[in-house]
Amino acid sequence: MDRLRLLLPLAWRNLWRNPRRTVITVIVVSVGLWSILFFSVLLNAWSQSSRDTTLKMMTGEVEIHAPGYLDDPTVAHRMAPPSGALAQILNSPAVKAYASRVRVSAIVQSEYKTLPITLTGVTPEKERALSVLPAQTEDGRYLSTAHDDGIVLGRNLVKRLKTRIGKRVVVMVQDTDGKLAERAFEVIGVFSASQQVENEFAFVGISGAQSLTGLDQDISEIVLDAANEKSLPALMNALKAAAPALDIQTWRTIAPLAYAVSTFFNEFVIMWLWVMFALMAIGIVNTQLMAVFERVREFGLLQALGMRPRLVLLEVALESALLIGLGVVAGAGLAVFTVRAFPNGLDLGFLARGAELVGAGRVLDLKVDPGEFFLYSAIVWALGVIAALWPAWRASRVSPVAAMGRA
Repeated sequence: MDRLRLLLPLAWRNLWRNPRRTVITVIVVSVGLWSILFFSVLLNAWSQSSRDTTLKMMTGEVEIHAPGYLDDPTVAHRMAPPSGALAQILNSPAVKAYASRVRVSAIVQSEYKTLPITLTGVTPEKERALSVLPAQTEDGRYLSTAHDDGIVLGRNLVKRLKTRIGKRVVVMVQDTDGKLAERAFEVIGVFSASQQVENEFAFVGISGAQSLTGLDQDISEIVLDAANEKSLPALMNALKAAAPALDIQTWRTIAPLAYAVSTFFNEFVIMWLWVMFALMAIGIVNTQLMAVFERVREFGLLQALGMRPRLVLLEVALESALLIGLGVVAGAGLAVFTVRAFPNGLDLGFLARGAELVGAGRVLDLKVDPGEFFLYSAIVWALGVIAALWPAWRASRVSPVAAMGRA
């Protein structure tokens, strides 16, 4: 410790013998770490946005269907409303919210055009606790009850149908007898979402959908959110035990693209960390080697005066640790400042439509994760010090006689 207290001030002063080299190295490290940390925040926000957009639109964390429904989503693959052990679990504290739906392929016809849709019969009060779509009704109103006679269409679908609030559209579906059933609905609301969701879904009261399709009280699916994401595996086991005959799957298998995006972004941060470290290591090793070659006579003189080679190595290593530490602090501070510059999130603007293709929303909510920031900063600092050990070892191998001969 006495030697460390002696060498530490000396190492600090040596950093500023060549201020330009020190500043350049600090900039290299800080920019590299800033890119790692900000990319981590950005990709985490993108991953969370993709997950939330998928789950809060229509998917939920868990979906329950009759066997075969996902392969052939028709009224032929229907199930009874929840009862018994399944109903007990759905109404337990382990489930944050759930909703039963009728969801079938259909055709919607206006005065001008006929388009394919997914007709979704819902219970409005339950949907409001599970989905963000009821709150995104930008014109007219959302459904009021399960017996509401109106229909809510997506903004882009309304444009394609050339219809509007107050007009009537005809919905045609195949009923349980295999016959074509049709019914006219008044357009009471227009919701906004991603273009795909706007074009695909049309919402009516679940009672109206059951009546139109001849399902009586039967339903197509149950969608739910767990009270705690960490308890999802246990909840899945309980659901499968309560309803072994039903097809119960999590959002990871229902929406594989959103899950793949989340997994890929996590891996990309690690790959970017190694890429940036490789670039930083080249700069660190080059600048430190140059500093060692310029100070050969100094290291030789120190050893001639009695400083052991391992202390020379320690001194140069301390210089590198302080130098890289300055860059790490500057880079972390710059990353925090950059994130704080977007208090209301990062609006993707003209990129929003492209982001929708992978399920992300228009605005990314950027958040600093202190644990992640500390971890990546510590990794960069440790790897940087390790990269600088070679120049330090070269300094410790300087021969006093050869160094004095260069005077």
